[in-house]
Amino acid sequence: MFGFLKSKDDPAAPAAATPAVPRASWGERLKAGLSRTRDTLNTPLTELFSRAKIDDELLEDLETTLLMADCGVEATHWLLAELKAAVKRKRLETPAQLRSALANNLRTLLAPLEQPLDAHGQHPFVIMIAGVNGAGKTTSIGKLAKHFQGQGKSVLLAAGDTFRAAAREQLTTWGERNGVTVIAQESGDPAAVVFDAINAARARKIDVVLADTAGRLPTQLHLMEEIAKVRRVIQKVDASAPHEVLLVLDANIGQNAVQQVKAFDKAIGVTGLVVTKLDGTAKGGVLAAIARQCPKPVRFIGIGEGIDDLQPFRAGEFVEALLGSPG
Repeated sequence: MFGFLKSKDDPAAPAAATPAVPRASWGERLKAGLSRTRDTLNTPLTELFSRAKIDDELLEDLETTLLMADCGVEATHWLLAELKAAVKRKRLETPAQLRSALANNLRTLLAPLEQPLDAHGQHPFVIMIAGVNGAGKTTSIGKLAKHFQGQGKSVLLAAGDTFRAAAREQLTTWGERNGVTVIAQESGDPAAVVFDAINAARARKIDVVLADTAGRLPTQLHLMEEIAKVRRVIQKVDASAPHEVLLVLDANIGQNAVQQVKAFDKAIGVTGLVVTKLDGTAKGGVLAAIARQCPKPVRFIGIGEGIDDLQPFRAGEFVEALLGSPG
C-alpha cells in the first residue's frame, strides 16, 4: 500500500515546483522605468540639496537641472517662481525643505493632467489614435485593448494605417493575442476602414472601437489633412464621435513632444495623450513642459514592453517615482 510513496532522493520522484517569482508592482516598475530621468535630476539635486543654505547660486543650478530633464523653459520658470515664493512665505531655510517644496509644486503642476479616460456613455465608444511612426502607436493600441478588456468591455480594432503594411500586420497580431476582431483592408482609404469598423461594431454591439491612423509628421501638412479626413468620416457615422482622440508621444523626443501636441491638436482636436517609452529616456520632465505649454490630459503612460506596462497616469505616483516621497 505504500508502493506509490517516493523518497526525496528517489530519481523517479517529481521535482519540486519552482515557486513563481511575483512580478513587481506598477509603482515599483514605474520607479525603475523612470530611473534615467531620476538620475538626470537626482544626481545634481543630491549635490544641490546637500548644500548648507538656500541662495541664488543654488536656485540657478536647480534651474539648469530642471532644463536638462526637459521640463522646458516655461515650466522651469514657474517651478522656480513658486519655490522662491515658498522660501519667503514659509521661511524655508534648508535645502531639504526646498526639495520637499519642489516635489509638492511638481505635483501641483502635473495634477490637472491626471484625468482618467472614461469610456462610458457611448456605444460604441470610438477612440481615434494618432502619432508619428515609431512613437509606439500600434503597440499602445494592443495594450489599450487589453486595458478595456480588463474592464469587461468588448473591443474592436480598426487597422486604419493602410499605408504601412507592417502596421496592419502588427495590429492583427495584437488582435489575435487579445482575441479581438480587427477590421482591415489590403489597401485602400484609411477613412473607409474606420467607417467599416464603426458599422461593424454597431452590428456586433461592441463597446469600444480603437481606430489606428497612419503615422504622420506634423510638418507634413498634406498628410495631416488625411488624418483630419478620417475624423470627418467618423463624424458622418456618428455625429458625437470620435469620443476620444488620443495622441501617442514618444518621451524620448523631449521638447519636440510639445510641438507635436500643438500640431495634431490643430488638425484633429486632441483630447488625451499616451506617453510611451518613459523607461528609455532621461527626458521624463517633458510632462511638466506639456502641463505649462499645451495642457492635455495624460490618459496613460508606458514604461515597458509588457502588456500591462501601459497604465493610467497618476501625478503623485509619477512625482514620487522621480523624486521620492517629500520630506
